[in-house]
Amino acid sequence: MQLSESTRKYILLGVVCFVIVGVLTAKILGGLQDEEFQTNNIIYQQAYANYNEQNYQDASVLITEVLKRKPQSEAANYLGGLIAMQNQEFKQGTILLQKTLDLNPHKVEDPMFMLQFAESLYFAERYTDAKVVLEKCREWGWAPESYPAYQEQVTELLTQIENMQ
Repeated sequence: MQLSESTRKYILLGVVCFVIVGVLTAKILGGLQDEEFQTNNIIYQQAYANYNEQNYQDASVLITEVLKRKPQSEAANYLGGLIAMQNQEFKQGTILLQKTLDLNPHKVEDPMFMLQFAESLYFAERYTDAKVVLEKCREWGWAPESYPAYQEQVTELLTQIENMQ
């Protein structure tokens, strides 16, 4: 089958147009995605700053906005859990910390996360679950450099749970 010169030109022109439209679409959609990421990042950073300044109510409002936009964000769920705990919203804090663990199962190897998760379970009155997590913390037998009283805190919480039963 022989294609005429004009048919070849039209095919080439069609391919070039297709590539140009694809590149422009990718650029536009990529720009929108970058803008959304920047917005979410700014809100998250403001929530984190408020958390560090112990302004937990404002931090809660901001992290809720981030979680609406990005519910599968490990960092946002973790920070949201910590903020909820500070606001005495223990069940919500436990849910968010559990979601953090679901999103990143390797968090089970982070001793500070595990202690925070155990505390959230304890304050949410899920003593059996808290005891399981605290036993895991005790198994490590060491304390993170940033928190030398780690094992003492673990032992204290376990003692409180055992005294309740």
